[in-house]
Amino acid sequence: MTDTIATAEASDSEDLAAVLARLAKPTGLGTSAARLITQVTDISPTDAGPPSGGTVSDDPAYTYREWGDGSAPPLYVPIAERDNEALAAEVDARLVAWARDCGFGDDDLVSLGKAGFGRLVMLTHTDCEDTDRLLLAAQLNAAWWAADDYYADDSDMGATPEQLPPRLALTMAAMDPVPRTQEFTTDLDNALDTDPILVALRSAIGRAGRYGSPAQVQRICYATFSMFVSWTAYAAWRHSGEYPPAWEYLAARQHDSFYTSMTLIDIVGGYELTANLFYERRIRRALFQAGTASVMVNDLLSVAKDAADEKPVCNMVLRIAAERGCSIDEAIETTVHLHNDLVRDFQTGSRELAGVPSVELQRMLRGTRAWMGGGFVWHNTNPRYA
Repeated sequence: MTDTIATAEASDSEDLAAVLARLAKPTGLGTSAARLITQVTDISPTDAGPPSGGTVSDDPAYTYREWGDGSAPPLYVPIAERDNEALAAEVDARLVAWARDCGFGDDDLVSLGKAGFGRLVMLTHTDCEDTDRLLLAAQLNAAWWAADDYYADDSDMGATPEQLPPRLALTMAAMDPVPRTQEFTTDLDNALDTDPILVALRSAIGRAGRYGSPAQVQRICYATFSMFVSWTAYAAWRHSGEYPPAWEYLAARQHDSFYTSMTLIDIVGGYELTANLFYERRIRRALFQAGTASVMVNDLLSVAKDAADEKPVCNMVLRIAAERGCSIDEAIETTVHLHNDLVRDFQTGSRELAGVPSVELQRMLRGTRAWMGGGFVWHNTNPRYA
């Protein structure tokens, strides 16, 4: 315990590899088993991690890609590592069947089938061929998106700022079950059983417990709940009509990013990055950079849809344009530069972490890079963002 506390307080000047190596070593009960798992893993740190030589600019795993209609500056993104439409279709078919069991109506099921969450997880979780694990990722992403659309963002789907906070309180109870409280639990159970979004979240997080450890499951929950805090901030801004400056929106957006989806990378991949490594501040910083860069892609491709809502949705491009009094095109260019810098920062951070002797960490960094590359392709080819 003392070593862990000391490590958490280490300064940036301390040798990174030495600091994280201490966290990477299993200790306490189960140490022997953990070491055995590491020895039999078929991916070595050298093979799994990013190149340790060269510079950011000559890394073949990254490139510039046109997006949208091609008129804006290109985005700097990792190369997409897989495109298997048959695998995506299988996951999508199973996802729609699951959503029907959760109580979603026919129109919702049609929309879900077109959304392509099976394709999202196929593109982003490239170290997994197991449809059961990919289905888990598709279920959680679909449930998050449904909550975002129906509760938070889309007025046409019934989202209202005034109702958002109490709705999110129930989603937390669905994902992280609360203790029974005599007769009051009956009403809670009825509420959780009658809303398809709550049913979906409870079902998906229950399946996560079949594949991940308790620590991994709670990691998903708490990343989700942090995301919800940002949603309530957006609701307050939309309700009052007093929208924030770009810096304040971005501060909230970093907790409402694809970092939440990225918490699934090791569960879907069939391994576990320990909590002490996952939450180590330099690793967490790299994951936040990746998640925020990916959500900037979402903002860029959602500008028209967000601006058209009767209560405009918060969006980085729209906030920059409003704050600076500039054109949408100029705000897009600024957001592209922000995205590209975040990707380069992640790329640099991954290189600095490449020497850490943890197979799981190197797999996680590789998986995060793959998520960014696949996430870009999914957004840029999805009819939702056309």
